[in-house]
Amino acid sequence: MFSYAGRTAEPLPQPITQRTGGFGGAEGMAEYLRAEGFTHVVDATHPFATMISRNAVAAARAAHVALIALERAPWTPGPGDHWLRVPDVETAVAALPPTPVRVFLAIGKQSLTPFAARPEHHYLLRLVDPPRGALPLPGADVIVARGPFAADSDRALMEAHGITLVVAKNSGGAGAEAKLIAARALGLPVILIDRPTTSGRAVVAGVAEVMAWLGHPMPPADLGV
Repeated sequence: MFSYAGRTAEPLPQPITQRTGGFGGAEGMAEYLRAEGFTHVVDATHPFATMISRNAVAAARAAHVALIALERAPWTPGPGDHWLRVPDVETAVAALPPTPVRVFLAIGKQSLTPFAARPEHHYLLRLVDPPRGALPLPGADVIVARGPFAADSDRALMEAHGITLVVAKNSGGAGAEAKLIAARALGLPVILIDRPTTSGRAVVAGVAEVMAWLGHPMPPADLGV
């Protein structure tokens, strides 16, 4: 069974049974696991969805269910990158320059409010769904788009909006890396927010490792011969 948190209006369909919405915290999730007879939990949520991950750890422990986390590897800087790594969103806000800049704020809709403290900057937001109601950054430009994104199109987007600084979360993965590749090509600085840690769980970086943990090794790739 696949569970969505419900943060996205139209999540991508899955080839297995799926549900949407919260459980009512760790206790509610533990009760659900017991009632439905689950034996294993795979936490494959976003690396920054700390509340969900902590609830999953607590619920699995309470329900005596095995748990593993599938978490893509974080990005690491390469030649030509100009990154300032910060521990959290608040530190990213404090790290913004004192003079006005044009910021590509690629951090999702859940973390926008702290940036309202720096209204002197212009912000470009890219959101999966159109915003419902007023945003905490009323002067921002909003692009509604769903990844994966391409480096060439992200570079064109930044050039069209005159972006001079990128702020992003270190979520890892190829689908959202385009903005960092584009920033490198344009010589733009990046404020990169480090991902939080969740204790009490084993973490793997690939689906094959999850399948092996479940006792279902991945079949060999079809070589087309």
